[in-house]
Amino acid sequence: MRFFQEFKSFAIKGNMIDMAIGIVIGTAFNDVISTIVKKIVMPPLSLLTDGVNLANKKYVLRPATDVSEEVAIGYGELTEVLIDFFIIAFTIFIVIKFMNRFKKKAEDPQDKTVETPKDIQILANIEKLMEEQNALLKNNTSN
Repeated sequence: MRFFQEFKSFAIKGNMIDMAIGIVIGTAFNDVISTIVKKIVMPPLSLLTDGVNLANKKYVLRPATDVSEEVAIGYGELTEVLIDFFIIAFTIFIVIKFMNRFKKKAEDPQDKTVETPKDIQILANIEKLMEEQNALLKNNTSN
């Protein structure tokens, strides 16, 4: 029974739910980017390469015969996947950079334009009290 309780507390924690939401949104985002690459980025690139569809580019190792199928390395599809990856990585970089800017602003207790999170406020109060205590201790030891 204890094992079930531990699993229940783990599953209900916000981190696991946040992770599940992130995976679902990430999967949908990946589909959007793949469609953008295949339907918007690659057609103009195909025009620049004289109408060659990059996804169909391959290096044939063994041509197809009546007995066996063609064996080929599909480097065009790899190129599309790499473009997908770089667009997704760049977009995630921009989003995280944007979020970190707000996080730094929120963690600054002197910045009154953004509401400081409770834990940062408590730490700032502790720091202030320690500075006051150190000043009092210095005054007592010098007397």
